[in-house]
Amino acid sequence: MTDPYRSTDVPATAAERPGGWLRPLLWLVLFVSAAANVVLSTAAANPWISSACGLVALLCAVALIVHHRRNRARTS
Repeated sequence: MTDPYRSTDVPATAAERPGGWLRPLLWLVLFVSAAANVVLSTAAANPWISSACGLVALLCAVALIVHHRRNRARTS
C-alpha cells in the first residue's frame, strides 16, 4: 500500500532545492560581517565602516528569516 503523505519528488541535495546555495552564502556573509563589525568597533577604526558591516549583518539576518519563512512550506 502506498503512503499518500510521502512525497517522492523531494530534491536530495541542497543544490537542487530552490535557493539551495543562497542560505549557506547568507550565513557566511553574516558571520564575516558580524566578526568584522566586532573587530572594527573595538579597534577604534572608522565608525562608518563598522556601521556598514553591522548593517550588512542585519540585512543578512533579515534575508535568512525571509528565506526560511518562504521555503518552510516546501520542505515539510
